[in-house]
Amino acid sequence: MNNEVLKDFSYGVYVVSTVCGERPTGCIVNAIMQVTYDTVAISVHHDNFTNKCIKDSGKFAVSILGVDVGENIIPVFGFKSGRDINKFENIDTINVKGLDIISDSVGYVVCDVTDTLDTETHTIFLGKILEGELLKDQIPMTYAYYHAVKKGISPKNAPTYQEVVSKAKEAYRCKVCGYIYEGDLTKEPDTYVCPICKQPKSVFEKIK
Repeated sequence: MNNEVLKDFSYGVYVVSTVCGERPTGCIVNAIMQVTYDTVAISVHHDNFTNKCIKDSGKFAVSILGVDVGENIIPVFGFKSGRDINKFENIDTINVKGLDIISDSVGYVVCDVTDTLDTETHTIFLGKILEGELLKDQIPMTYAYYHAVKKGISPKNAPTYQEVVSKAKEAYRCKVCGYIYEGDLTKEPDTYVCPICKQPKSVFEKIK
């Protein structure tokens, strides 16, 4: 099968948040759909800390990210684990029904989990919408925009993950997010950081 065909499906970019005890946590999710007028479905990888926390708490919120969302949101929620850090530290949020929402987002919905379906790699959560609101007049970010304009890549546990192959004669890969730097990275200053996950030059490995 040619996995390139899957890129033609329409995806958005969202932060799904929940709680672990009293501590907020969350992750980037792209597989979200409206099922009925008051129900949405989200897909979260089994390895994501957020998956377990949604199962334990029975609730989640979806923050819809816009094309101009702050550059710290995707690196933190997409490429770091809530097991290790409080992802919401230093992030502007509003709290709705006990869940943290990204203030710098287009809008949000807050849901109670009504059902789950486990696949081989992901859990699909059905959520009944309890509340929702628009926050900013901003264009929602699509995954196509994230890849084409932001030059972003998908983490390995994303449904849309595909390994990036470089055609450059010399290239380096970020060991955190998989971003490929084409050219001689050693010529970059020590202050250089990965444009996707904001990790330092030292986390890159030469691949050719």
